[in-house]
Amino acid sequence: MNLSADMRFDIAVIGAGAAGLSITAVAAQLGLKVALIERDRMGGECLNTGCVPSKALLAAAHAAEAARRAGRFGIRLSEPRIDWEAVRAHVQGVIAAIAPMDSEARFSALGVTVLRGEARFLGPDSLTVEGRRIIAKRIVIATGSRPAIPPIPGLDRVPFLTNETLFAMRDKPEHLLILGGGPIGLEMAQAHAALGCRVSVIEAGSIAAREDPELVAGLRMALVSLGVLLHEHSQVTAVESVPAEGGVALVLQDGGRIAGSHLLVAAGRTPNIAALDLPKGQVQAGPRGIATDRGLRSLTNRHVFASGDVADPDGIGPRAFTHVCAYHASIFIRRALFRLPARVDYAALPRVIYTGPELAQAGMTEAEARAAGHSVSVLRWPLADNDRAVAEGEAIGMVKLVVARNRVLGAGILAPHAGEMIGQWTLAISQRIKLSAMAGMIVPYPTRAEIGKRAAGSYFAASLFSARAKTLVRLLFKLP
Repeated sequence: MNLSADMRFDIAVIGAGAAGLSITAVAAQLGLKVALIERDRMGGECLNTGCVPSKALLAAAHAAEAARRAGRFGIRLSEPRIDWEAVRAHVQGVIAAIAPMDSEARFSALGVTVLRGEARFLGPDSLTVEGRRIIAKRIVIATGSRPAIPPIPGLDRVPFLTNETLFAMRDKPEHLLILGGGPIGLEMAQAHAALGCRVSVIEAGSIAAREDPELVAGLRMALVSLGVLLHEHSQVTAVESVPAEGGVALVLQDGGRIAGSHLLVAAGRTPNIAALDLPKGQVQAGPRGIATDRGLRSLTNRHVFASGDVADPDGIGPRAFTHVCAYHASIFIRRALFRLPARVDYAALPRVIYTGPELAQAGMTEAEARAAGHSVSVLRWPLADNDRAVAEGEAIGMVKLVVARNRVLGAGILAPHAGEMIGQWTLAISQRIKLSAMAGMIVPYPTRAEIGKRAAGSYFAASLFSARAKTLVRLLFKLP
């Protein structure tokens, strides 16, 4: 190792994924000397093996399903022919189209020093990358996460897929087994089912366990109607290789057995911190990630911050969403660069399962609000009572609001494009906007935005149409 060639920077960012790139771009444009260290591909998991390819595959799947369902509008189409190689080309093309925004060339043009290789701590303010010593006033760990592989007997002896390898698969699966019923598992289940694959989802608990069960019920119906076989509350005790039966089989605790051609493991995420040699950097971490304060600074090394999937500011684990990476970047910029008292607040954090229909949630679910001791009112408005949803034949779903004292504590939406609809409720929760203001919004007709407005308005219906209100109107009406 050549330690004589020290490289000094204001900020060293480890990881060129969503979190690291956001911080690097802003810091460089503010005139700081920044090193960006990446051992693999620029853009990280989101661009290459996560959000971007999964949504591109889902777009193809939704197009196929729309063709199958066109008959409800009087449009008669034959069963879509799935050209798997062309679908793969579409996915890779989307990645290629977005990649320049995350490229080494773009960041070099911003004045960033891009270093390719594995970063390891040498001391509290120093790193080594391929034999070069990096010294920085601030070090940001933004190394992201990788798929968690459960310790199931036999799993290490069979070929299996994760999101890191799924999109490189050349052949269309005949029968895809998906281990895990969280967002990744459900999105990929629907995508592959709509593209003509048999799909079985095996989940130890309930699918989408974090979400409101009332909304999950509608999502479950949508998946089943597409032909996805859901095995909930099914504990896998072993994995076997069975070429004669298709490739791989999962052995269940109840004695059941499910065989398929391919296995996708979608059983959660684990932070990428093993290679960093954190003890030398005096950085405290655990299985859930880097222990930080609410400003994302390491609890044990004031030189170090964490951002994205590796940051654990509240001790209950990271929130592995790309939009959290951007949010963390804003916290770091405000706190570390402008010395403002910025702190993470997840009270209004939105999340979306991008199935069809989508399931979006911001703030507390009904169960979470009640568990926290709130006396809540629950407001619902179904898509079936929305003219736009009826006109488009997409009337399954609802908006559900959890309300206390004229404020929205949480909002859940099951609807097409629910991810686009949740934004106004994220704002309402974070800014503590009164429910009366949300009910008084003027929204265009016909749109699905009316559903949330109607749900909010229902909170006041009992008072508006009460006997007291009727008496008052009759008295007022007698005035000249």
